[in-house]
Amino acid sequence: MYNDKVMEYFMNPHNVGEIENPDGKGTYGSPVCGDMMQITISVDDNDVITDAKFKTFGCGSAIASSSMATDMIIGMKVEDALELSNQKIIDELGGLPAVKIHCSVLAEHAIKAAIYDYAQKHGKTYKGLEGFDPNEEEDHHHDMEDEDEE
Repeated sequence: MYNDKVMEYFMNPHNVGEIENPDGKGTYGSPVCGDMMQITISVDDNDVITDAKFKTFGCGSAIASSSMATDMIIGMKVEDALELSNQKIIDELGGLPAVKIHCSVLAEHAIKAAIYDYAQKHGKTYKGLEGFDPNEEEDHHHDMEDEDEE
């Protein structure tokens, strides 16, 4: 069901934990499947994410998605991190089973929520956050599998 890369990121996840006094913190969960994800970030004066950590309560795909997503955003400018889609996370993992696509959506949303928190604390605005609501419940995320294949 899972490829070797997904299993590696599940069994030996990177960036586990929580940054003390983070610049941004995003939590997101799904009442439908029970997965919960928290991502904390540190951002330097040049708007570069210098560190990212995650805590995830969920299945192997949720843990692997969180681990991969944090690996991907460390070293990115905030604007670039906002462009990270769940599909890019899936591609970097080498694919996820269709029923687990929502786990990557949770990671994408938690990153945006952390950046939203950072932007709010520092009076910043980013094009990638236009229309984003960190408190939006995404009960329909299981239905997004078809949209991801566009």
